[in-house]
Amino acid sequence: MIGAEREARELRLSDLQALTDAGLVTLGLEAFLVELLDRVRAILGADTAAVLLVDEDTEELVARAACGIEEEVRQGVRIPIGTGFAGQIAQHRRPFVIDRVDATTVTNPLLWERGIKTMLGVPLMGSNKVLGVLHVGRLRPEPFNEEDTEVLLVVAERVSGAIQNRRLAAEQAATTLLERSLLPSQLPKLEELAFAARYVPAEGRVVGGDWYDVFTLPSGRLWCIVGDVAGHGLNAAVVMGRVRSALRAYALLGSDAEELLDLVDRKVQHFEVGSMVTLLCVCSDPPYTSLRVASAGHLPPVLAEPGRPARFVEFEPGTPLGTMPDEWRRAVDVDLEPGSTLLLYTDGLIERRDESIDEGMSRLLTAVAPTEPEAVCREVMHSLIGNYAPRDDIAIVAVKRR
Repeated sequence: MIGAEREARELRLSDLQALTDAGLVTLGLEAFLVELLDRVRAILGADTAAVLLVDEDTEELVARAACGIEEEVRQGVRIPIGTGFAGQIAQHRRPFVIDRVDATTVTNPLLWERGIKTMLGVPLMGSNKVLGVLHVGRLRPEPFNEEDTEVLLVVAERVSGAIQNRRLAAEQAATTLLERSLLPSQLPKLEELAFAARYVPAEGRVVGGDWYDVFTLPSGRLWCIVGDVAGHGLNAAVVMGRVRSALRAYALLGSDAEELLDLVDRKVQHFEVGSMVTLLCVCSDPPYTSLRVASAGHLPPVLAEPGRPARFVEFEPGTPLGTMPDEWRRAVDVDLEPGSTLLLYTDGLIERRDESIDEGMSRLLTAVAPTEPEAVCREVMHSLIGNYAPRDDIAIVAVKRR
């Protein structure tokens, strides 16, 4: 008897090795989960297996993959966290076994309609939070034991790692597309002005919440904007895209810089609850001899004029968007003399963890000269970044009056 148990255990360990096959790594998330669930059914002698993932916005579990009970996915089953069998597993973050499957123990009627008699479920954990739930079921009244639970916990760890890796890859791909679509494909071509710009994501990430935008309206009015959405990754990039679209739409209404900030702030306050955005807006009408500058908690631009040291444009920065309702912001008018260059930038250019921001701002003043915009961008990035691996996104725009 002992020999038979040992042989069964060794066979099960051999089966578990199949769950780490290199071939599974190349599969997409859905295909990977379905293949894994099918193997889990064979290892545990189960008839059904399913993975439900947490929707953080609704705090529900959503059926993502299933074997033997594919209806869960096809019908888009959702289970509130804390409700029923799967919801209890997600809430308490520990395995559950039930030997009676009916309306008193599970929320989803598909389970007892399918004829499942006993179920085992474990949480999918990642970075101290619940990613979802993995559960298996049998159509015969044969309860799951401790060894079954241990096996399913090993599987859950594998599934959790795959989910996180594939989510990261999907996020990187999505943010790359966002970056390409949201940054201007080309800068305006004007006789009076020349432009150059740079965008560099933080080391190890594709895109975050920093961006720049430069465009002209049918009236000839020019807009130069840099902004920074607090946070990183796909969520910050999505908010950034929405704010950018709102800025362009409100600019078409003929708003001045400070009015534009107020309008976009209302939008952020109402639709992007919890977001914080800093913005610097500069607008100018032909023949572009003066600029109107307004800020929502953003760092001041640098103005370099021929024969004078570079200086920061002085104004009241106001508060970031999304932080204080009904905040009124003020703008200043700045003369743009012939040969002068204005540089807009985000804080990733000057901030370092091991020094004060004043040191970075001082270096920036030294690096900006009233030369061609492309040369300004090149010198600024060389002097302030060099071989340094940026820990935050960097966006800069240089504007020169010819």
